[in-house]
Amino acid sequence: MATRPTLHVEVITQDRNVYSGEADMVVAPGSEGVLGILPRHAPLLTTLQVGDLRIKHDGDEDAIFVSGGFLEVSHNVVTVLADAAERAEDIDMARAEEARRRAQALLEQRASDVDIGAAQGALERALGRLKVAEIARRRPGGVRRTPQPPPQELGS
Repeated sequence: MATRPTLHVEVITQDRNVYSGEADMVVAPGSEGVLGILPRHAPLLTTLQVGDLRIKHDGDEDAIFVSGGFLEVSHNVVTVLADAAERAEDIDMARAEEARRRAQALLEQRASDVDIGAAQGALERALGRLKVAEIARRRPGGVRRTPQPPPQELGS
């Protein structure tokens, strides 16, 4: 019996490997819109926006928040080099909500000493984290923890 083709996916930040495994499809927040990556995808290198990266395999889906970075597809391997990344089940919703409130308050102040760009970026990241956590919360059976290798510190 022939096995169906899959992709190997690596999601890496500066200090750790967030995800490593096989996938049937990867959905990513590309700089020009949402990307769908299937096995045998043409080579690709693109930047990522803040958003949810979804990794689908055998009817399950892992959601990972990414705050930008790069995505490369080459030889059935998807490599995500993220500025920051967090698995949905690891997101502290109370902390993300507090970050959203702080950023929103800074934007509403409109004081001259407020860095509007930084506040908008913080708000976008907080909203992205909340969205990814909500995706996992709504999943049938709640948050699913996929067995993953222990986090590896890069450079060790």
